[in-house]
Amino acid sequence: MKKLAIAALAAALMGGVAHADTIKVGVVGPFSGPFGLQGKNFKAGIDAYMALNGNTVGDDTIEIIYRDIPTADPAQSKALSQELVVKEGVQYLAGFYFTPDAMAATPLLEQANVPMVVMNAATSAIVTKSPYVVRTSFTTWQTSTPIAKVAFDGGTKKVISVVSDYGPGVDAEAAFKTGFEAAGGQVVEAIRIPLQTNDFSPIMQRIKDSGAEGVFAFLPSGPTTLGFVKAFNENGLKEGIKFFAPGDLTQESDLPALGDAALGLTTTFHYAVSHDSAENKTFVEAAAKAIGNPAELSFPAVGAYDGMHVIYKMIEATGGDQDAAKAVEAVKGLSWESPRGPVTIDAESRHITQNIYLREVAKADDGTYFNKEIQTFEKQGDPGLKAAK
Repeated sequence: MKKLAIAALAAALMGGVAHADTIKVGVVGPFSGPFGLQGKNFKAGIDAYMALNGNTVGDDTIEIIYRDIPTADPAQSKALSQELVVKEGVQYLAGFYFTPDAMAATPLLEQANVPMVVMNAATSAIVTKSPYVVRTSFTTWQTSTPIAKVAFDGGTKKVISVVSDYGPGVDAEAAFKTGFEAAGGQVVEAIRIPLQTNDFSPIMQRIKDSGAEGVFAFLPSGPTTLGFVKAFNENGLKEGIKFFAPGDLTQESDLPALGDAALGLTTTFHYAVSHDSAENKTFVEAAAKAIGNPAELSFPAVGAYDGMHVIYKMIEATGGDQDAAKAVEAVKGLSWESPRGPVTIDAESRHITQNIYLREVAKADDGTYFNKEIQTFEKQGDPGLKAAK
């Protein structure tokens, strides 16, 4: 079967550079199951971009084809990505919420002559796996490094870290530890928990017993982050232990369920729905319309929105031809004003350079909760790529 699949892939690519009046973009992500809201945000961001910019580039019509992976499943991701390339004839792959899913698909790219635009998966190393990977989301090194300085400068000297035991979690742990210890702080204990963990009571007890003044946490946004923050509050830790995390843990769609217990929680992240700019107001209006329930709008939507901007620029640069090398080359160094603020695709890494914001959960006059931006760390690259060298 493997040989047949390779033969089919090769056959699909016969004839070199191809051109089609309809250019297909294959989007892989969680559109059902426990992380279905994240996939719904992917689609909202894509729909918003196409609503505002049309569904054509030059003489070509853009068609989006979705494939569902409810939870992280590398084998399924590779199979579906191959199906999109061979059977559907997509010229671009995009989406990829979980790092293992993105990693699994990267070996296909060069042979298939297809770029991958990562709209969420946050391990630094993904962009090193193929020259045809471009990322428009963030990395956990990028979002976790500033919070280490915030924690130390705020008077916290001893921290316990708790992360999910997979690529982004390991990156987040390393990013925080590197920054915090460089400032003079101490990580007294580092806990890694399975991705599927949903009972956090034992973890909360370990945090209490650690003697730490603060906790740094990273889990993939969705049911796990909501459960962790609820447990932190319900176990009384908020009263004596400071909470530090990247913004996955206070995503906007979770805030109504957390309620007043979330007030004051601080995170650093690349985007807040409340970001004050004309570009963001336009985006939020279009994305809220696309998703149906504005309270469900969260950060994966902006990664997808900006991902479509990059794909449109690639199609424009290639004149619709299937030429992955030329497409990727065209967006190296590309800068634009995103709903999150000014961004650039770094020419060397193909990862996005962007502002990271310190945010605090606040309550608006109308009773809704939001992440209030209170400090900006400008033009942040990915420290994780430097750390890996």
